[in-house]
Amino acid sequence: MATYLGTHGSRIQNYTTDPDNPNTGEVWYNATANTIRVEAVTTAGAWSSTPSLNTARDQVAGAGTTTSGLVFGENFGGETEFYNGSSWSEQNDLNTSRRALAGAGALGTAALAFAGNLASPSPNAATNVTETWNGTNWTNVNNLNQARSFASGTGTNTAALCMGGATGSGGNPPLSADTEKWNGSNWTEVTDFNNARNDGAAGGTSTSALFFGGTPSPLNAKTELYNGTNWTNVNDLNTGRRSLGGAGSDSTACVAFGGDSGSVTGKTEVWNGTNWTEQGDMANARGLMGSTKGSSTAAMAMGGANTTHVETFTGAGSPQVRTISTD
Repeated sequence: MATYLGTHGSRIQNYTTDPDNPNTGEVWYNATANTIRVEAVTTAGAWSSTPSLNTARDQVAGAGTTTSGLVFGENFGGETEFYNGSSWSEQNDLNTSRRALAGAGALGTAALAFAGNLASPSPNAATNVTETWNGTNWTNVNNLNQARSFASGTGTNTAALCMGGATGSGGNPPLSADTEKWNGSNWTEVTDFNNARNDGAAGGTSTSALFFGGTPSPLNAKTELYNGTNWTNVNDLNTGRRSLGGAGSDSTACVAFGGDSGSVTGKTEVWNGTNWTEQGDMANARGLMGSTKGSSTAAMAMGGANTTHVETFTGAGSPQVRTISTD
């Protein structure tokens, strides 16, 4: 009978955490979890449980990846937490406490926070404050041109987009169709999108982005594609909703998850450049969460609904760590 050593040329290794980049089919023992695990391939997109945040929160923003993530802000707070692929640690707070803010950033050590509702001196006032994160501290930089809350953000800390939002107090109308582009130093107003709204989600880059969902209700399934110059209406989400999460590498590959479609949902949909396809639901239905930015096949939902829940999405056909049952 063939052995693992004979087939793969190595013994089953003992780790205290899962290895960073295992090969497909690689088996190891996780001594911390006391389980045998394998790098398998998913047959459909699926969510898995991830270590919880230290502080329950909602109306937050996020940045980074599933191995270098950041969540910041909350219901009138400035708390920041960093994820290193294994656990969350508390970091220095935002300079301006706020909720309903937006974020961008390719890593948890390099992020951008902008817009939101202020805690003081005028509670619920929309703000244009922008801060950049260097892995240790938040620094105030040049503000957005338009103050707003419940806006959507995507891109990196040096090349980001801010889309939509509400310019009234507390997330109230008027709603905005305004898009601004960040170049690492300043925000510049660019072409408006077609349907003014707030409380949507986005994925992609500052030159290839997708913006989806949001309110008001007749628009909450709308999807628009940005090519770096103009916005184009494309096919709608299957489930219209607001307060959802989103991520994606560019306008051809995004994922939408959670939100409120009349009731809180965990529904997940993946965009292939033309259509949205439903995938496996989140275990914890919720909205108003933070989300990582970079990929439709490896995304993370953080907090929301005043919880500490964190879940990681692995796209169909992607590698995924699975526990081998020994019962």
